Amino acid sequence: MGAEREARACAAFYGQLGIAQPVLSCLRCLRQFAGSTAKRCKDKHLEEALLLSRVLSEGLRVLGEAEARPLLRCVLAFQMEATGSSSSFQKLEQIVTQLAVGKEALLAQEVGALLAGLAPQGEVLSPGDLQSVCMFMEESSLGRQHWRQNLAPLLQRLATTLRWVLQSQPAPGGTWDYLVIKACLQLFQVLPKDVAPLVWSTAGKSETLQSLLGLLLEVAWGKAPNKDTRLLAGTALSMLVNTAPQPKHGASAMLALFQLSDRAGAGELKFGELAVEAPPVLEPDGLEKLVLTRGLLTCCRMDVLSCQLESFTHKACLLLDVVFPTVCALTKEQKDCHYYCFQACALWLQRLRESLPAVWHLTGTRILAQDTELLRQLTRLVWDNAETPVEGVSEFIHSSFRLLLEIYHLECQHFQDQERPLYQQMLQRVVSMPWQIKAKYVPLCAIVPYVGSQQVLDTYADLPQHLLSCLSTNHLCPAATEVYKALVRQQCAEWQDGQRGAESALAERWALCWLPLLSQALRSPLPILQSNAANHLLAWTLRQLPATQAPLAARFSGQDTASLRAWVSLLKAQKSVAGALPLRGEALERLSRCLGAREEGIRLAALGLLCCSPSTNRPLSGTEVRLLREFLPLNLNCDSSSFRQLLQAAVRKALVRLRDSSLAQLRGKVPRGTEPGEGAGQLAQAVGFVEWLLQLSIASLSPGSNYQRKKTALLLLAAVLETCTDTWSPERKKGQPPRTMATLLSYARQSGCWDFFSQPNLLALLSCLQDSTNEIRDLASELLVCYFPATFPEPIALALFQLAQDALHSPRVQEAEAGAVLMKTILQKSDSGTMKSLALEAEAALTLPNRGLCFAQHLLHVLQAQYAAACQDLLQAAATAPMHGPIAALRRCLLQVPEVAASMRAAELAQSWQELLTRLVTTARDITSFLLGALQSQQGPGTDERAAAPSFADMGNAIGSLIMLGKGRRQEEEEEDSVLLSEEHSLILTCCWVSVKEIGLLLGGLAELLLDPALPAGSGSLLPLPTLQTATRVFQEILLRCRHWGAVEGCSMGFTKFCAALLNHPDAELQAIPQTILEQGLETLSGPRSSSITRRAAGFPMLFLCIVSGEAPAQGRPLLTRCVQMLLALATTALPQDWDQTLDLPQVCALHVLQTLVRGAGLGGALLRHATPMVDLALRGLGSPCWAMRNAAIQLFSALTSRLLGQQRSRGEGCLAEGVSLQAFLGQHPQLGAVLLGELGAAAGPVPGGPHLRPALHAVLTLLAQLQPGTDGPGSPSACFLGPLLALAESPIYAVRAMAAKALVPVVPPPWRRGLLLRLARQLPAAPGRVRSHNAVHGRLLQMRALLASAPGTSGLSTEALRPVALQLEARGWLLTPAQRCPLVRAAFLQILALLPASFSPSFAQSIRAAIGTELGSLPPGGKLGCTKLQVPLPARKIMAVAFLAASPGVECGEPPHSRGHTPHSRLSIGRRILVFLQVGSAILHQTMAHFTCSEAARLADGERIGAVCSLLRQPNPDVQLAVLSWVIAGEGGTCKELEKALGLTLLENLGSVLRERRDREFLRLYLEALLHLYRDPSSWSQEASHKLQGSSAVCLEMLLHMVEAERPGPDLLFQALCAASLLLAHRVGAKDGPLVERWCAALEECSRSASSEVLRLAAAWSLQTAGADVVRRTLRAACPSLVPVALRLINVGIHLLQDEEREVRHEASGFASLLRLDRGKSLPDSCVFVQDNVGLLGLLQLLLAEFGEHPETFDSLLQHLPVLNLRGIVEELEANKAASLYKEDEPNVFAEPAVLARQLLPVLLQLLEKAPAGSPLHASALRWLSAMGPSILRDLQYCEHCWSQEAAARWAMKALACAKLHVAVAVLLVRAQLAAQVLRVLGDSAAAVPGLGCSTQELEQELELVQGLLAQHGLAPTLSQGDVPREPGPPTKAA
Repeated sequence: MGAEREARACAAFYGQLGIAQPVLSCLRCLRQFAGSTAKRCKDKHLEEALLLSRVLSEGLRVLGEAEARPLLRCVLAFQMEATGSSSSFQKLEQIVTQLAVGKEALLAQEVGALLAGLAPQGEVLSPGDLQSVCMFMEESSLGRQHWRQNLAPLLQRLATTLRWVLQSQPAPGGTWDYLVIKACLQLFQVLPKDVAPLVWSTAGKSETLQSLLGLLLEVAWGKAPNKDTRLLAGTALSMLVNTAPQPKHGASAMLALFQLSDRAGAGELKFGELAVEAPPVLEPDGLEKLVLTRGLLTCCRMDVLSCQLESFTHKACLLLDVVFPTVCALTKEQKDCHYYCFQACALWLQRLRESLPAVWHLTGTRILAQDTELLRQLTRLVWDNAETPVEGVSEFIHSSFRLLLEIYHLECQHFQDQERPLYQQMLQRVVSMPWQIKAKYVPLCAIVPYVGSQQVLDTYADLPQHLLSCLSTNHLCPAATEVYKALVRQQCAEWQDGQRGAESALAERWALCWLPLLSQALRSPLPILQSNAANHLLAWTLRQLPATQAPLAARFSGQDTASLRAWVSLLKAQKSVAGALPLRGEALERLSRCLGAREEGIRLAALGLLCCSPSTNRPLSGTEVRLLREFLPLNLNCDSSSFRQLLQAAVRKALVRLRDSSLAQLRGKVPRGTEPGEGAGQLAQAVGFVEWLLQLSIASLSPGSNYQRKKTALLLLAAVLETCTDTWSPERKKGQPPRTMATLLSYARQSGCWDFFSQPNLLALLSCLQDSTNEIRDLASELLVCYFPATFPEPIALALFQLAQDALHSPRVQEAEAGAVLMKTILQKSDSGTMKSLALEAEAALTLPNRGLCFAQHLLHVLQAQYAAACQDLLQAAATAPMHGPIAALRRCLLQVPEVAASMRAAELAQSWQELLTRLVTTARDITSFLLGALQSQQGPGTDERAAAPSFADMGNAIGSLIMLGKGRRQEEEEEDSVLLSEEHSLILTCCWVSVKEIGLLLGGLAELLLDPALPAGSGSLLPLPTLQTATRVFQEILLRCRHWGAVEGCSMGFTKFCAALLNHPDAELQAIPQTILEQGLETLSGPRSSSITRRAAGFPMLFLCIVSGEAPAQGRPLLTRCVQMLLALATTALPQDWDQTLDLPQVCALHVLQTLVRGAGLGGALLRHATPMVDLALRGLGSPCWAMRNAAIQLFSALTSRLLGQQRSRGEGCLAEGVSLQAFLGQHPQLGAVLLGELGAAAGPVPGGPHLRPALHAVLTLLAQLQPGTDGPGSPSACFLGPLLALAESPIYAVRAMAAKALVPVVPPPWRRGLLLRLARQLPAAPGRVRSHNAVHGRLLQMRALLASAPGTSGLSTEALRPVALQLEARGWLLTPAQRCPLVRAAFLQILALLPASFSPSFAQSIRAAIGTELGSLPPGGKLGCTKLQVPLPARKIMAVAFLAASPGVECGEPPHSRGHTPHSRLSIGRRILVFLQVGSAILHQTMAHFTCSEAARLADGERIGAVCSLLRQPNPDVQLAVLSWVIAGEGGTCKELEKALGLTLLENLGSVLRERRDREFLRLYLEALLHLYRDPSSWSQEASHKLQGSSAVCLEMLLHMVEAERPGPDLLFQALCAASLLLAHRVGAKDGPLVERWCAALEECSRSASSEVLRLAAAWSLQTAGADVVRRTLRAACPSLVPVALRLINVGIHLLQDEEREVRHEASGFASLLRLDRGKSLPDSCVFVQDNVGLLGLLQLLLAEFGEHPETFDSLLQHLPVLNLRGIVEELEANKAASLYKEDEPNVFAEPAVLARQLLPVLLQLLEKAPAGSPLHASALRWLSAMGPSILRDLQYCEHCWSQEAAARWAMKALACAKLHVAVAVLLVRAQLAAQVLRVLGDSAAAVPGLGCSTQELEQELELVQGLLAQHGLAPTLSQGDVPREPGPPTKAA
């Protein structure tokens, strides 16, 4: 506090002088700077002080030195305390320099005195002193001058300090040693001329500096534990070398350092004239070489690096001959320093680039000539590590590629060498890599400028398609973007050679090359591809080539969805480039359609187009505001989280534009884009829009709204408050309000708007605090705390506090968490006056001066009271006082309130806080022991903590005893057993698990908060050692005795924070606690036990994970290393001969713990150092005789695979969108390659005694199969895998052969693929007699298929290239014929032929077709699915015996016995005749043949082949039929419309017979699904299709409807049946079909109910879209007036489905609304853009109003959507305030919003009444409704007036705020009341006689207005103006 003392003295000194006022103002700014925590605040106050210092400077000049000294001394004191921030120090330096103008000598004197007092001679410099030394040396000229004059004392102090630090071994996380070395580094850097004589001169040699040099070497050699400190020491040594007066002296010294590291620290180092003994190497980790290399490359002088070394026989220099070999060696070492190694590699290339002239001068030749070893090593280094997964390394590799090519180019230029083969080699290597490998794109970008764009595109023909694939894969998108930009830039440079002003020509040439790619991406239905192309390619292209807008717009002029999606993206990009975009005419109409489109991406893009602008002060136009007002109400309930976030971001941009343009108007400036005379109107429009958005958001926060609407409304409200209030948030870097915001606020409030903090708004947010979801509660609390006034009104605070108290006693977790949030919010929004009014405990009331302490004491007292109640009766406490509520409230209040954290650090409150926290931890311990003991039938703190966690049966018995005890029954009284848990059982479990979880989170958070090393000394005393040890025992008890994973997970999060806080604390005693726990855990793991641990306690492995995750990564993780080594040693211990199967083996436990460590997200790559021994262990464990060991090994291997290969980014085997090549994988883990290869070699090699099972083999193959092909050559490590994998083709196990084929793909680089295919084809037998092993033939076929099918488009194998392979296969065509007796071999051969369709000769293609026809034509008709029926009856035992013998390892599947050398009388002779008919794989063969036939027909579109496919559907064999149907459903025939048409007609033709036969439900389901797939597009139905059904359509429809109505065959088949019926009905609706239509409509109504399954509701929506629109349209055209009631029912079903909770159902239903909207609006007939759900709903309402308004059924059908709720019952239930039960019944449809729908229906109902003529049937319907409902409406209104007029309502008013049922009932009541008033007004006298009503229209309206006002005061009836009601977007007006 020296600065504060100086400030007070300064203020007192200048108090009477003439410059007192500016001095005091400056001092105030400096004090505010010192007291601020946020950097933005500090900078703001310093800026103000700097402005004042310029004024003060003039006044100080006329004063003497004595008068100026206090102010200068004061500013210097603040500067001394600001040495931790460079920017603050610089600002203060400017201030003090400004003040000292004319008094520089005085300032120098004061600076010298200040620095001289840092530490007396010989004493150790503190970290703060060192920070001051560094900062004054770096930023202050006077500081440097002082240190130059006092260099010897400074060196002495630095040496003394470093020696002391190294001897005392401070905390691992400390920075003391780092700061000493930083000071040395800056000293050598800033004062080189002063330091040089002390090193290089004999006369000036300094013993102090010599001592300091020895200490720096000790640090570099490992005396300091911190890696960053050692690296900095290397930089300091290099900076000392830079002081050498001659380069050769510096080079010699550095060479001596490198040689010293090679000698392992022995001998003496001669460094200039200094001589030091080499320090001993404490741990030979090789890091000392990295330290020297990185330091040298970072800062060493260029002449030192490139000067000739005299000790070498050839012309050598440091850079080439010393540093580069060291860099190569470092990059090959597998250590935890890859980042720094490759940083050194990139630095080396950078320094070589800078020193090329000097190196050329030294060597006289090229250094990167084609055959030089240097070039070979460099290229290998960058390629081998291009795919390294270590974070940050890839950037260094990328820069290395660029630098290497640049150096190569400069050399070729310098030596005039035209031959540049390196470019072609790199380009070919890039092209041969799979597109999934990210590392291929950076070299490609680097090559483009040197070889030209055209050569790249010619060589890499697949590049556009690969770029599309990359754009649809997030982690590859940036790389693909850079490739595109590099190529386009290069093309522009090439095309513009001498051509100025030819921009349109450039755009045309660009379009030829890139327009197809960009068009395909922007039109893609994949959201990720479309958005990435729009964001990363489109806008950049328009900036580079603006003329490309024309061809793009022409390409996107269509009216389909894809064109609209691309068009709006183009407009948005165009606006971002051009700044403004006029919206009128056709463009405005298309934009309106985009805003109402069903696809979220289109709507968001259109919204972004409205809201964005390059200039924030460009106002929104009237059209933009109108479209926003239409759009936002319709998009509040979107259920996509990303949509909501992007919606908020877009609206925030619009609000910023409105705010900034309004401020400009108020300042008198005309914003850009403002028309003359529009200023005032735009200002009013901006204020009005913000007010409208505020009211819309508040109205949407009603509890009657669904989660989606409330979340969106809160986000919009947050955007409004953040943008349009003057609340300044220091923690925000962006988005702060302008300084003139008060002007705009004043203007808006004068207009009666922008009352952001009104009572209704406050009540709306308070209702959200009671929501059942965390997201709503937390966001509402954040808004209240950040923006609303500092304190709640006292009545509200008191009511909230009582509500929170009640919620903390609720057994429901959501309600208790809501109570915790309420308590936290009350604490933050209360002052001392409010605190006095709250009913706090007497003990808490004594500490009223501090609110946080007061609140914490109260909550602790509540917790202790609930604990005492639980000790008396746990069952009763679990229902009324379950403890987890107060614990959650304590956690939130102590850890999430900044004021509480600040009060904990206040010295005057330390004692009180310590006592409270000690009691809290003790109470937590008691509660934990009690709850865990209760589940073991052991209660109280004395429970044995070493006992294992109870089993589920034990817990059930213990809980049963507690329930009986709580109910007052004896133990002997047993209740009837139940499968389901009783509510009492669940109450106790919830109380125990949630409380334990909350305790773990609370204790971990407290340790993290109070043990932070950055806190002032003494803060840690709030948690003294005994308290921490108590908390440790609590964590151990939870993790060792708890079974519930949620509790374990929550406790683990807390324990990780706890361990991290202890391990990073400077106190050695605290650091030792986690290590002690770890040792105890390892001892428990390896020791004998009497019960199971790992299987019965999910938390035991987590104990280890939490401890090692808490270690700081920079410290080398010694605990992790020890833990893994101990676990590996334990796991490899031999199993005992007689282990107990009921107990966990220590070896099994060790494997489970290792698996948990590997899966731990916090350890990241730290575990990869131990990957090889763990993989080896897992593979050996797979062969263990113990089942538990094998199970644990499988789990460990799975976890290791995920960790080694990285996270999978896409689904689907074999189609990964990412990958590591085998070459890169082996480069990262070389020892692991030997382990995998050893297992493969053992499995593939000959084994004495025949084949044996290798349990680990499949795991190895699975790992290899997940890798990608590389580009390595024959001599690479991956080539060793080829032989064993090829040998595994002969494995007798089918799964091994199949997986070996997949594993072969990454082993074979694409250039080798053709040769290996040819080799495998030649190894196939040319004739039946040459088959030695069917397994080998099958395995080679599988390998060929895998090679041909892998990564299509990347192998580069053309049809001509594959022709030799095809010739070899033609010569072995017998493998497809019956001469080959194994069906699996025949199927595999045919699958290969299907992959080479264009490479065969016509004759061979004909022979394939003939063989397939012969085989499929001879199939028997009957049989079950999937196998051929036996023609020879056999006993079941003999069939089983044959199957068993055929599948045994010694017998090949499907192979006749005699081919293996058996005689006819061998053991299989009984099955020789049977195997002719019973052949494994025959069904697969037939299905493969059917697929091949279908694919060929689709490829060739030949009529004869299409006929053959249709004939297959008529075949009686089920396998063939199923194969064709599955092929159709997979959509593989979509490219051939002729085939689809023929198949559809065939299916229609046979539909009747299939429905009649019903031979199999699965077949019928597939048949109907294939039919629906073929006619998925309405345009695919033709007259021919109708003709096929003529006569049978009604029969088929009747059978399908009967199936739906009566049979109930299951949801999946029911879905297909209802959809198929709808398809048939859509093409035969007529007057005579009325009964069928009504039956179909009834089925839709039944399936669309909320209680129906999702599948049935989806079927109803699909059917409605398929046929419903046709039915309704026929009634509109008066073609079938009898169907009007059915049409109304269908529209009713549509309204219901448009509110379904499943998005897919709503989307299908919106198609129905879209088709009706299209027909009515006479829009474009060639396409239909499906509208969004809410737009469709409003469209249906408008359709009812416009077309069916005169029908009386319309009014009644709409009234069905107004629910009838018992308002009085709901209120009475609230008043009763019954205890909450644990479970709450869910609504059948949580998405539906009856209150919102009621408000939407009201204007439609009112208009129906107004439009109906007098005496119409609709009036009669209205009168009947009024007679039935009018009296109850009036009674409910009067009851509301009675309830909310009383003071008694205040008791439950807060609870009523969050009651969704009450809000819905009130909203519906108000709608009914307004409708009743309208009915009275319209009907007049005829309604006066309604019995029970007894009031006129005016009286009813007055009562309604009174009640509505009362309810609004209590937050129950938010009202919107008529303009705020959502309405369907209509056509643009002329004014727009």
